[in-house]
Amino acid sequence: MSNYLIKWKWVIFLFWCACSQPEEEGSHSDLPTVSTPSGILAINQKEIPEGSQTVAIVGATIIDGNGGKPLTDGCVIVRGNKIQNVGKTSDITIPEGAELVDANGLTLLPGFIDSHFHLDGHDSLPHKFLTNGVTSVRDPGAWIEAYKGAREAGYTLPRLFLTGPHLDMYPPAYPHDALIVRDKEEAELTVNRLADQGATAIKVYFRLPVGTIQAVCKTAHQRGLPVTAHLEITNARDAIYAGVDGIEHVTSFGTALLSPVEEEKYRQKVLADNNARRPGRYEMWRNIDVNGKKADSLLHFLAIQKTFLSPTLAVFEYRLEAGKADSVRSVGFEKMLAFVGKSKKAGVPVVVGSHSIVPYAAMGWAFHREMELLAESGMSNEEVIVAATMENARFFKIDDRLGSVEKGKLADLVLVSGNPVADITNLRNIEKVMLNGVWIQPGTE
Repeated sequence: MSNYLIKWKWVIFLFWCACSQPEEEGSHSDLPTVSTPSGILAINQKEIPEGSQTVAIVGATIIDGNGGKPLTDGCVIVRGNKIQNVGKTSDITIPEGAELVDANGLTLLPGFIDSHFHLDGHDSLPHKFLTNGVTSVRDPGAWIEAYKGAREAGYTLPRLFLTGPHLDMYPPAYPHDALIVRDKEEAELTVNRLADQGATAIKVYFRLPVGTIQAVCKTAHQRGLPVTAHLEITNARDAIYAGVDGIEHVTSFGTALLSPVEEEKYRQKVLADNNARRPGRYEMWRNIDVNGKKADSLLHFLAIQKTFLSPTLAVFEYRLEAGKADSVRSVGFEKMLAFVGKSKKAGVPVVVGSHSIVPYAAMGWAFHREMELLAESGMSNEEVIVAATMENARFFKIDDRLGSVEKGKLADLVLVSGNPVADITNLRNIEKVMLNGVWIQPGTE
């Protein structure tokens, strides 16, 4: 066949491919879809009230969640449950009949996303988090049925991205929150059942062997679900090579930073007694060189692999103070803090996970305490805000519709007084919270 005919066959083929592409979902709407929609949906999406009005928020300083420079005297137009427009107040025409919200002196941000929320029997806790600005939560390791009471209590809840129970081997550390998986066939069956039930991710727990983790990841990825892991006695490199997308808890990296002898010693100790890890993790981290070559190599690996890190520092926080004089815990925690700061500098995608109930925060404020600790670790306040919003949206695979203040995205928004770029604690100054285009007033339910 001549080169001339070959050339024209390729032209015709490419033209046919271009013409036969299906239209993107939402292509007929005047609020365009930001990117290809994800199949991952909140378990309670049909229960969340949807805005029906047009709202104009004017005069705010807008922090968009993408890490860009804050926009002063900004305006956001919300129509229904979506953001219709974002820009300078002077550049935007306010729709007739819109509800006007004067946000002068306030900062507008995307709704916060919590990667590590636990209900633990507190049915009102999701609502409390919502009134404090957390509009989406993921519980990485509880039966979806455990949220029945919270969903029926009459509270407005944040978007619930649930995983179902974590997958573990016998004997499990937390029997009530675990599904026992004994081989790769059970792993495949279990992941598919959870996915069919609406799980938005799969969580593997620290007793699960690497081969089983690999089977879990393969099946989960076939279903479009990310896999996150609490490791502790499984080497993080091995789990990530097996396909894990995210790591829960900074303590999950301890064994990867020890010598092989010390790693195995710790591993056998925990396999013999689950509770050995409670003091053991601090003892281990006290002796880790977070500035050594082993740590640098691991962080480079995590950055290359783009493995999400949800440190949950707040649950491990320990301070020397009156009545508390455990220097092992204090030094161990300081090493964890330093490792997280180095992680971000190395390019690891760090996200915010609260663990819900932590020692140095009042009930409902664990997420904010975690943000403050990330800032203490060395992350800039701007980086912390991205970690709490857009980076977590990427971790959840919902960044096509949540995580930033952008045209076409769902209207989950938070207004705070003060400048959180100057002082991260200003994120506690909640003025108004919007979920799905509807205002949620703090303390009203």
